Amino acid sequence: MEHFDREQFRFFLKDRIRTMIDFSQTDQHQGIAPPPIQKPYHPDARIITLPQLSEWQAIRSVDLLHAIAHRRSRRTYHEQALTLEELAFLLWATQGIQQTAGHGTAFRTVPSAGCRHALETYLCIMHVSGVEQGIYRYLPVEHALLEVSVDKTVSHRIVNATYHQSFTGTAAAAFVWAAVPYRMEWRYGLAAHKVIALDAGHVCQNLYLACAAIGCGCCAVAAYDQERMDELIQVDGKDEFTVYLASVGKVD
Repeated sequence: MEHFDREQFRFFLKDRIRTMIDFSQTDQHQGIAPPPIQKPYHPDARIITLPQLSEWQAIRSVDLLHAIAHRRSRRTYHEQALTLEELAFLLWATQGIQQTAGHGTAFRTVPSAGCRHALETYLCIMHVSGVEQGIYRYLPVEHALLEVSVDKTVSHRIVNATYHQSFTGTAAAAFVWAAVPYRMEWRYGLAAHKVIALDAGHVCQNLYLACAAIGCGCCAVAAYDQERMDELIQVDGKDEFTVYLASVGKVD
């Protein structure tokens, strides 16, 4: 860290970089096609279909004022599993696609700078009815889960990857958001990275509020071992890497 100082890190929080960039040189302005709105996957991959919005039976309405007023970070959870319907709702609330507008653009349930949505949602599943323990990735285009790996040790591994924050392993599931920076860089060049961090905050707040509708608690986690977490969700750590996560489980 001797090569950095406080002002360099504070610079990241400001928007001065926008005045230093020649946006005519971004890939978008150079006529390069946008990257896909979700990471491709092998056609033989195992896919778990999620209940569609029109099929939900147990999701109740919740008063927005009540949800905001009672928003808390909850770290103690019951052993009760999430249902697949509840998980489908939380995924839709945080990254669901409402409308597509051509290749590379999708309007979702959360805001994103330039509608770029440079995040992929991974799940460390410990207790979800009908789903084996392991690592999964949300496919917002199909509203489905892609199996990354079945792993009975996932609860132990995520605790190790979060500096032994034990509640991450006793949750029903942990949402892990990985950045795919090029989706944002394609439009904004070096001005992309601050807004990716802002987008992660939008997503996590939606998760907190959505949890109120299904009797769940949520706790955001920003302290994690970068290499261990990237290894856990099987991303390369360069063109895709963990930026944020949150545990979810049933509460009183």
